[in-house]
Amino acid sequence: MIIESQELPPIGTNAIALICAERKECVIIDAPAEAYRWATQLAEQHACEIVALILTHGHWDHILDGHAFAKAGIPTYGHKADTEMFEAPSRMSSYAIPGLEMLPVPITHWIEGGDTLELLGTSMEIRHVPGHCPGNVLVYLEREEAAVVGDVIFAGSVGRYDLPGGDFEVLKQSIQSQVYTLPDQTTIYPGHGGTTSVIQEKASNPFVRG
Repeated sequence: MIIESQELPPIGTNAIALICAERKECVIIDAPAEAYRWATQLAEQHACEIVALILTHGHWDHILDGHAFAKAGIPTYGHKADTEMFEAPSRMSSYAIPGLEMLPVPITHWIEGGDTLELLGTSMEIRHVPGHCPGNVLVYLEREEAAVVGDVIFAGSVGRYDLPGGDFEVLKQSIQSQVYTLPDQTTIYPGHGGTTSVIQEKASNPFVRG
């Protein structure tokens, strides 16, 4: 499997593409602004079809282009705890960039911790990791030794917990029980910034030690 990451506007949010060349399919995780154009160009480059969009959580910068995927008929996955954000993203305007158009994102498949998605010919484990916001999930790909984690943890940092629905103690518990229990060699693909690993964060993350 090919894993590609692209930092997109307006605040440097990562979109992730999981590409299976053999099946000519790809899955996109998170939809910042311009994600649909990036994803469709990538799909064309690899001669594959976008078969799913998975949203790690409902914060505005991760779902801005979600409506475009939905309009194209692409199945969209999200956690019910972030329903309000998906259905009425304009309510996040108080902590978003002024003037942005934020359109609702229809979720066609609700996911929760413990679910396993069978996509691209492989199993994708869903782990619920609240604390940054109520519906944050991570997608663990055991075969690829990779986890796409949204904003629960970054290289040397953690997601904000001062926004509505955030709670540091909940975030800390999520990291310790759901991220640090992944195999040490797992590569972490966060919602912002570069990749890191479970072993690296367990050893040196200043906010939550393993």
